[in-house]
Amino acid sequence: MILPKLGLPSGFKGPRSASTAIYFLLEPGMFSAFHRIQSDELWHFYAGDPLLVHVIDEDGEYSQIQLGPSHDAGEVFQANVAAGCWFAAELKPGGEFALVGCTVAPGFDFADFEIASRARLAGTYPRHSELIHRLTRG
Repeated sequence: MILPKLGLPSGFKGPRSASTAIYFLLEPGMFSAFHRIQSDELWHFYAGDPLLVHVIDEDGEYSQIQLGPSHDAGEVFQANVAAGCWFAAELKPGGEFALVGCTVAPGFDFADFEIASRARLAGTYPRHSELIHRLTRG
């Protein structure tokens, strides 16, 4: 289903799918670099070891989501990252792999995607600069 631009929140430059979904595998040394999008993104844990999703909101507040199978360890099977937040993901230390997925609504479009500039993001949020330097590519 395609949503017309008139039915979307401000900031969207054109029509979007109602929702999109992907799944992907992260292994040691791999990470999803800091980025942000204009839609909420729901993360899902499918298999493997826990995944850490690092979130910096528009006010610079940091939070961490632990996706994984152990509720007793504070892990969850799914969690939402709000539109406009910067976020990155990596395996929890010691993990071998994580199979996770993301559902985005309104649907993902590269026109709504911004990859973080290491220097700019660290300059904006200096108290998180160590994490930003580790989870950006330049």
